[in-house]
Amino acid sequence: MKSKQNIIQFGEKVEGFNIPVLNEREIRAAAGILFVFMLIALMMILFKGNFLMIKYIIILFLTDMVIRVFVNPRYSPMLIIGRLIVSRQNPEYVGAPQKKFAWKIGIAFASFMLFLMIILNSYSILTGLTCLFCLVFLFFESAFGICLGCLVYSVFYKDKVQYCPGEICDVKNKHDIQKTSVSQWLILAGFIAYIFLAVSLFNDTFSEKPRNLWKILSEATHQ
Repeated sequence: MKSKQNIIQFGEKVEGFNIPVLNEREIRAAAGILFVFMLIALMMILFKGNFLMIKYIIILFLTDMVIRVFVNPRYSPMLIIGRLIVSRQNPEYVGAPQKKFAWKIGIAFASFMLFLMIILNSYSILTGLTCLFCLVFLFFESAFGICLGCLVYSVFYKDKVQYCPGEICDVKNKHDIQKTSVSQWLILAGFIAYIFLAVSLFNDTFSEKPRNLWKILSEATHQ
């Protein structure tokens, strides 16, 4: 029988888990969406000097985080979108306490940005670094399933951490498929060297502004 959900609640009770849990898959989906929009807003600042989009995103991000932490993650608009996107995937349950701690860090970042960029209508190295930190947190969550805020939580509450994404809280030996061999390390080192070599050889050529394809074809046919 499905348990009754309270309006004010953090995490959901699931059979087999002794603490409230959340679905990591929808959290990652929501983080990915926020990352994309925040990255676009940052590009608009860097290339156009347009701060309009980032101001809206700050308000939306802060509102969403406040709903998650102080009301209920079930009613977070971004998590609802994430749930719709991954609804056909099996849930991956993670402990709710460390996520709450991580999202409080998100509220702190968003509140700081709200004060600096919206209330004071200013920009500085502080706003740039805060925005960068938010992007890094969102990227690690969405791309790798690594909750950086949760790692901070584990430092202060080491004995209370349960059900981490990918079961990283549990001490265990790596499977063979997870181990990195010497040859793989050498391939990685060679690939990095290859990138630096390509940059040194082709940087001047690649720096040239692309030409219109049809103009190039027209010139070729008239030769």
